[in-house]
Amino acid sequence: MVVGRPSSSSVARAVVLLAAAMLLSTLSPCCCASAGGGGGARRREKQQQLHPVILIPGAGGNQLEARLTEEYAPSSLACRVWPVVRGRGGWFRLWFDPSVVVAPLTRCFADRMTLFYDSVADDYRNAPGVETRVSDFGSTSTLRYLDPNLKLLTGYMNVLASTLEKAGYEEGFDLFGAPYDFRYGLAGPGHPSRVGSAYLERLRKLVESACAANGGRPAILVAHSLGGLYALQMVARSPPAWRAANVKRLVTLSAPWGGSVQEMLTFASGNTLGVPFVDASLIRDEQRTAESNLWLLPAPRVFGNTTLVVSRHHNRSYSAKNMTQFLRDIGFAEGVEPYRERIRPLVEVLPEPGVPVTCLVGTGVDTVESLVYGEGGFEAGPEKVVYGDGDGTVNLDSLVGPIKAWSDSPEQVVEVVELPEVSHSGILKDKSALDQILRIIDAINLNATTSSSSINRSSQDVLYN
Repeated sequence: MVVGRPSSSSVARAVVLLAAAMLLSTLSPCCCASAGGGGGARRREKQQQLHPVILIPGAGGNQLEARLTEEYAPSSLACRVWPVVRGRGGWFRLWFDPSVVVAPLTRCFADRMTLFYDSVADDYRNAPGVETRVSDFGSTSTLRYLDPNLKLLTGYMNVLASTLEKAGYEEGFDLFGAPYDFRYGLAGPGHPSRVGSAYLERLRKLVESACAANGGRPAILVAHSLGGLYALQMVARSPPAWRAANVKRLVTLSAPWGGSVQEMLTFASGNTLGVPFVDASLIRDEQRTAESNLWLLPAPRVFGNTTLVVSRHHNRSYSAKNMTQFLRDIGFAEGVEPYRERIRPLVEVLPEPGVPVTCLVGTGVDTVESLVYGEGGFEAGPEKVVYGDGDGTVNLDSLVGPIKAWSDSPEQVVEVVELPEVSHSGILKDKSALDQILRIIDAINLNATTSSSSINRSSQDVLYN
């Protein structure tokens, strides 16, 4: 999909949005005041003993800041003067900055978001002259920063955090956020992942400190989308004794265990993520460089030899098992080595978490299942898009298929709750999903126990392995 040039009325609307964004950037990055203060004091007076909760967002739920150094080489005059940075050490919001809707600034955004794979170091790094950071680690404020009034992206994590606060949780006391630089990922054995590995270590220390501050009660990890993959790797790579002492349960929301066919659309044609006026071709090259996007391509162990993409121009069809050919044919040959050497070994096996898991998944939402490109090739966009079941972003087979193997393990507790007509992002604000999250947390805090013998495929009857 390529979004065309905006009309004059569209440009006017974009300018209004940009003005609003500039106004917001002068305010606190958190658009919603925390409601935890008074409630937390009352909770402590009642001496309620709650297991701490750590929220791990999906890719879009993170706030990323950047600073430009002398090494930065702007690609245009607009990139030289934008943004106007005053104070705060030269840091400005990179993701998500609504100025991306203005065409001249889209290129600036893409240049600064781009990662580079260093084959000598066998790892990813930022663009020259661009420093990035994720602020307020441990706080939930960076998970709430997006203003839903802009209609660009919405801070759905804010709804979840506010729901937990109304249930008695207090930010910084027993409710924490664990944001990260979502462009980076992890790699298979023998390959360094400096940024991704550093995040796992920070997350591990946050879990430990949250437990220590709450009477040694192990934490409940609530992770959305890509955050679920990070959370799984963190607990799976930790010793069993550490997991038993520090993690009570892992709750995942829309976790893409086996990747998503939609990622192939992103690599081939670009994905505007619903942001209006943006030409997908301008951000496609940047999206291709994100290590995490390679991580989210359809996994061979889930999608097998099923045809996912057809190109009549190349006279080829592509499955998850010939992904390297797909990367070459779309013009991204530089992604072949990182995918083959770093990513494919990582996704070949889905490790058991070794802690009880509840997976909430949306179903019954049209989700990209296969793509057909015509004689114009990948540059022209798909001629046909076939949809199947899933949450609108992740295919159903990826949401539930991989974790079925966990049910064969006598020691792995796993629960799957399907939520009909709930989308990938909507799961963070849908009432039925929020009710399920509260049910799980309340049951743990009340020391409730439940057991059964199989994975559930119903949104009502909850079963355990």
